[in-house]
Formats: sequence, C-alpha cells, structure tokens
Amino acid sequence: MDESPFKGKTGLSRVWNAFRYSMAGLAAAYRNEDAFRQEVWLSALLIPVALVLPASAVGKALMVASVLLVVIVELINSAVEAAVDRVSLERHHLAKRAKDIGSAAVFVALVNVIAVWGLVLAG
Repeated sequence: MDESPFKGKTGLSRVWNAFRYSMAGLAAAYRNEDAFRQEVWLSALLIPVALVLPASAVGKALMVASVLLVVIVELINSAVEAAVDRVSLERHHLAKRAKDIGSAAVFVALVNVIAVWGLVLAG
C-alpha cells in the first residue's frame, strides 16, 4: 500500500506544515464555496452578538460553539463534495447520496444553532 510522502514529518516541522495546510484550506473554502462565505459572515455577526447578550458564560460558550460547529461541518461538507467531484463529475446515485448527506449535516448543525440559542436565551 502506498503512503503519502507528506507523512512522517515530526516536531515543529509537522506543526508548521499543518498550520499552513489549514490556512490554505480555509482560503480555498472561502474563495470557492459560496455557502462557506455566507456562514463565515453569519459567524462574524452572531459570535459578537452572543458575547454581548445577557447569558451566562456557559450559555455564551454554547452559543459560540454552535455557530463554529456550522463552519466546521461546512468545511467537511465542502471537502466531501470536492473529493466526489474529483472522482467523477458524472451523475451517480452514490455521489448524490454523499453530497446530500453532507448537506443534511450542515442543515442539522444550523438547526442546532437555533435550538441552542433559543434554549440559552429562554433560560
């Protein structure tokens, strides 16, 4: 089995490379994914609002975490979509299933934001 030539780096070199790859991934997602850009801007609005609302520290943390979870799930969804498209651009029921499931994960994360914010603000 072939392994990636990028595996095996250790120490600070690995940490630095991981950081660079992460920044490249964020930039690629922002540049190429409309939904990711919308969620970044929504996060830029909601996170400061969460921090100034009259909620406990735990409530604020939950509100911020729920918003960040949407961004995380969108990144994973975008990665799945890119990988599926890399394999083939032809219509296939398994490709559709993978993309639909990724979309459903983002939807559930968005519902989670509504539920968390509603519970924190109602409590």
